[in-house]
Parts: sequence; C-alpha cells; structure tokens
Amino acid sequence: MAALSRLLTRLRYLGTTPPPLVPVVRLSGVIASREVFGRSLALATVAARLERAFRLPGATAVALLVNSPGGSPVQSALIGRRIRLLAEEAGLPVHVFVEDVAASGGYWLACAGDDIHADAASIVGSIGVISAGFGFQRLLERWGVERRVHTAGGTKAQLDPFRPENPEDVARLRRLQDDIHADFKAWVKLRRGARLKADDAALFEGEFWTGKRALELGLIDGIGHLRDVLRARYGSKVRTPLVGERRGFNPLRRLFGLRHGSDSELGSTLTDGVLMAIEDRALWSRFGL
Repeated sequence: MAALSRLLTRLRYLGTTPPPLVPVVRLSGVIASREVFGRSLALATVAARLERAFRLPGATAVALLVNSPGGSPVQSALIGRRIRLLAEEAGLPVHVFVEDVAASGGYWLACAGDDIHADAASIVGSIGVISAGFGFQRLLERWGVERRVHTAGGTKAQLDPFRPENPEDVARLRRLQDDIHADFKAWVKLRRGARLKADDAALFEGEFWTGKRALELGLIDGIGHLRDVLRARYGSKVRTPLVGERRGFNPLRRLFGLRHGSDSELGSTLTDGVLMAIEDRALWSRFGL
C-alpha cells in the first residue's frame, strides 16, 4: 500500500514540483520498556516508525508530536539518540510539537528536535529524577508475617519495601539519581544551548511550567501547533502524513499488550498490567491529566 501511495503521488505531480512533504510521528504515552494495558513508548515500539519517516522519499523534514509525562530515563535516551542519528543520516530537520505534556522523559524526547513548539497551556519541563515506593514492614508485623531474605552480597536486598529503610541504601540511591540527573542536564544543554534563558537552579530542580512560561525560559522556541507552524514554514500546501505503527489486529493482545508467546500468558500479564496502569495513571495525574 505504501508503494502504491508513492506511485500515485508521483503520477499526481508528474511534470510539476510536488509540495513539501513532512512526515509526522506521534510519540505518546508513558516511557517504559514494557507495553501493558495500551501503549507505552520504548525504542522497540517506535524505531520502525521513526525509520520510515526519515527514509520517506522526498521528505523535507520530520515532525514529532510529543505527549508524555516521562518514565524510563534509559528508553528516553535511546529514543532521543535514535532520532538524532536518523536526522543526521538523512540530513533532515526535526520539528517537535508538544501536545498536553512533555515532562521529564517527555521533555528529553522533545529536546531531540531542532526546534520545539507547544500550546500556551502545555506542560513542559520537570527536568529531574524521581523514585517512589512504599514501606510494608509494619503491615507484615501486624499480620504476624515473617519475611525471610537470604543474599550473597551485602547490598543485594537494598530498598526492600518489606524491611525498614536503611539510610545507606537511600544515600546510594541518591548517588544513582544524581548520575542520571547529570546526564539529563547535559542532554538539555547540548540540545538547547544558548537558547536557555535561566540558570541551572531555575531549570533543573524538577519544576514544570506552562508552554508560555517555558518559552520565556528558553525551553521551547515558540507557541504554535503543527499545522499552523508547518504551513507558515513550508507553505500552505505542505503534506503532513502520519506515519503509523504496523501491527496485526488481535483484540486480546491489543487490550493486554501481549506481542509474543501464547494466550496462557494472559493471567500474569493482566496482573502486571493492573500495576503498570496504576503507575501510569500516577505519572499523568502529576500534571493534572
């Protein structure tokens, strides 16, 4: 179908110069390596779409629609780096458009663009690292449950939610967070450079802002929407096809995120899906969504 579409396009503009072509890739959802209960963003789930967009014959640029509250810093870095590699190989500019939110890992993805636009009410920023959980040791005591943990390695059971919190474990976690945070800040500075209009203390403490304020801080380049901005830049006849994901339809697999294996996995996947859905909901709710 794609080949036929390209052929029809060539025939349609035979003997004339076709209008500019800017394929669009939507990057929407929580960033995570697993996909359960709907969609999540990971390199494995978006790489094919990105490659098709950058390799589309006649493309003038590539546009990304970003709508994500963040998630895995590793997947954020992998996707961001893949976008830059493809852009450099194809020699194409990348225009990013923020929808509801580009926060934390979502902003990491947005920074892969050469310019970023958002709605005045979009949520942008949250350049920090967070780790959250619960402590259940008193619940076990209340029910008379004894937890038995045997390890080879003194810190193997660190941050076990069923044991009292150890200050040394917390300090070790903070060092990990600081390392990841440093990488995040370096990426933002690399991609935004002199466009940033505030110091580190203002930008990199995890705060998030509306699109209007993000523009003042230099985190984005303008207030505007995809169609309006691209028409102003490439002309009113610019073509903006959405590059979608290719996958077969299976109702159960589509609902529960199963891609491989037998349907006997459904029970365990359902349990994992409930937990991930709660975590995903918590990420979105931080930004009022």
